[in-house]
Amino acid sequence: MDRFPESFPRSLGQMVRLSLGVAVALGFARFAYALVLPAMRADLGWSFTVAGAMNAANAAGYLLGAFAAPRLIAPWGLRQTFAVGMVGTALALLASGLTSMVPLLLALRFLAGTGGALIFVAGGGLAALAARAHPQRSPLLLGVFYGGAGVGILTSALLLPPLLARGWPAAWLALGGASLLALAGAWPALRGATPSAGQTGTVRASLRPLVPALAAYTCFGLGYIAYMTFIVAFLRAEELGHLVTPFWAVLGGAVVVSPLVWADVVRRLPGARAMTVQLLTLALGAALPLVGRAAPVLFASGVLFGMSLLAVVTGTTVLTQRVLPEAAWGRGIAAFTVVFAAGQTLGPVLTGALSDGAGGLRLGLIVSALVLLVGAGLAWRQGTEEAI
Repeated sequence: MDRFPESFPRSLGQMVRLSLGVAVALGFARFAYALVLPAMRADLGWSFTVAGAMNAANAAGYLLGAFAAPRLIAPWGLRQTFAVGMVGTALALLASGLTSMVPLLLALRFLAGTGGALIFVAGGGLAALAARAHPQRSPLLLGVFYGGAGVGILTSALLLPPLLARGWPAAWLALGGASLLALAGAWPALRGATPSAGQTGTVRASLRPLVPALAAYTCFGLGYIAYMTFIVAFLRAEELGHLVTPFWAVLGGAVVVSPLVWADVVRRLPGARAMTVQLLTLALGAALPLVGRAAPVLFASGVLFGMSLLAVVTGTTVLTQRVLPEAAWGRGIAAFTVVFAAGQTLGPVLTGALSDGAGGLRLGLIVSALVLLVGAGLAWRQGTEEAI
């Protein structure tokens, strides 16, 4: 077996610390909402349309943050942008536990999304730069970074159910406090000299070679968010509420181990072929709850979906490294983040409206699976050529 370079443990440790930002941006600020949603709907009398609008507001903020990130990175640098995103997201989550007014909650979900995008783009740039010293291990290192979402999902699965018994505001306060602790954990990775202007990844370059993958990633954003927003509500509607906590923990665990599953696949397959396989796996995971209500079927859904969820994101960063020059990596990551945010902004509203209709939550999951299948087809069209 080949030996890791001497600096690999340091790079791995840096990725683990940076991954705490992804735990906040995705695990806490977005995905944990699915656990809090049933309690909020019951207490506040929300329809699925209002519930979906909350996550759409989060996604709209994410979209704004994705547009703003490159413009902020240029004067601030990657590290400061990452830190600002962490602080802003944590404060928005804390404030969400202090109000029940829908307009204010929508605004706070928006702000949490904006901060999450700053974390994601700046953190992705830092991770890509850190991984470049280990090109053969880059998919694994990037997988560890993005796998932080699984840590956030697992943490919320363990932390929130007892708190929800006291009311949903306690859950948001706990998530905000956990986000501040995550910032403290990530801080050592942010110390030191800021990368030079040429390393910040804001240089303009043509994104035309990435168009098929960008289209596929839009479908990913639209399709995955429907499942992640409403799967808990679906389980409760099917009178399977006792499975919610273990299901969420299994899904989060699958996200954590996904780098071990996909690292070699992403490294070996050319172009976006790995994305095609991952989107097919996600579609299968989204469809399984429609096949049967047995616990093994539902847990298999969580494993397949969680195993591939952030692996798709890892694949886009690797693809960006392959196709664009290093100085444009940040711009490529930002472009993927923008189309992803656009897809997930529409997703909760569309599936929430569908779920309020005659088809119920099952129809929303069907749409999720079909959109992911379309994304797999688009990813296959991505060429296999790579930049020199």
